[in-house]
Amino acid sequence: MEKITDASLYPGQAEQVFTPSSEAELLEILARASAELVPVTLAGALTGVTGGAVPQSGWSVSLARMNRVEIQDDRAIVGPGALLRDVQAAATRAGKFYAPDPTENTSSIGGNIAANASGSRSFKFGATREHVLALRVALMDGRVIDVKRGQAVDFEVPAIRLPRTTKHSAGYRLAPGMDLIDLFIGSEGTLGVVTQAELRLLPAPGELTGGVVFFPSEEIALDAVDGWRTAGLRMLEYLDEASLKTMDVAQRAALIVEWEGDCDLDMTGALEDESWFAVSAADRERFRKFRHTLPERVNDRIRRSGFMKQSTDYAVPIEKGREMLAIYRKEIHSEHVIFGHVGDAHLHINTFSGSAEEFERNKALMTELARAAVALGGTVGAEHGLGKRKAHLLGIQYSAQEIDAMKAVKRRFDPQWLLGQGTLFG
Repeated sequence: MEKITDASLYPGQAEQVFTPSSEAELLEILARASAELVPVTLAGALTGVTGGAVPQSGWSVSLARMNRVEIQDDRAIVGPGALLRDVQAAATRAGKFYAPDPTENTSSIGGNIAANASGSRSFKFGATREHVLALRVALMDGRVIDVKRGQAVDFEVPAIRLPRTTKHSAGYRLAPGMDLIDLFIGSEGTLGVVTQAELRLLPAPGELTGGVVFFPSEEIALDAVDGWRTAGLRMLEYLDEASLKTMDVAQRAALIVEWEGDCDLDMTGALEDESWFAVSAADRERFRKFRHTLPERVNDRIRRSGFMKQSTDYAVPIEKGREMLAIYRKEIHSEHVIFGHVGDAHLHINTFSGSAEEFERNKALMTELARAAVALGGTVGAEHGLGKRKAHLLGIQYSAQEIDAMKAVKRRFDPQWLLGQGTLFG
């Protein structure tokens, strides 16, 4: 047995690990698994934090070697194992721009599609779903289908309730007449295996300016967020005091912003003289690394503690953002860090556990906070998916009838229930 884990330290094991380099090799593996009734769990870069790519039994199929990246005018043709940073770099060399920007740029495109990942630039450009034009998908019955944007499902699906949030990645998105492609995006590797994706590229941006703007308090920073949401920013991110302390910065609150062209930000209440601004690509990259180093340091501290990561990926309607943050502040320990996509009312809490008892308390708290988010019209999964670790949250988001409708779709594409066992549906 091979031990496998992801960035959350969720433990798993597989009887065998396969690394196909082509669609033909993959199809042989799937055909054998189907004939022998062996569960198959798909993996990419294993940067996820929900255990979706971590098998509990059966076979692990890594798509890392299927990593083609080809730029064709305003689109990129990529394999599922292509890394996000390689797609971004190839687009830049071609004078184009791939907009989705999940925190971990060593994540795979297949993983991004599986979780409908988003990241800091989703404030303007939306999640991965908005940038996928076509998919080639291998199914467990041996078929390979090509699905394109605008191609409707050819079977009946009911409408399920969606949260009133700008981001959502929890369960299957179902609606009558929906695009077939949208069943696979966000399905977390439970319906089929993406073997190729066609991604939309945008024109390269013009002059960009970035900033890390500090504030004397959280409330004043949130006042700025309310005013800056309509300022035309590409990015609007938040770091609280504990997050800044983790980054060795002695400030109370910060907003990380980026904009193209002219942008007149009202700096009322900001510590403008102490803030950082950049126009050069090198300085903007430094700010990006500053933002992305935070979760790396958090994850490192969690790894050293010996306990699994306990974090939230909840989002609420924009107008409920302050209310949700107030709930967080009431319930969590002051050392826990809060940061993330404040422009989308989507902040991440990361907790630290020093004992088994504290770990269990934090685990229970994450579930209660999920209920609070849903009560405000929010989602239990905004960009990470639910995987195995958070599959229990699906029943907080949806009714039993809605989950049954999702399972019916699962049975249509994977009647033997071999793909991604334990993911989404427990």
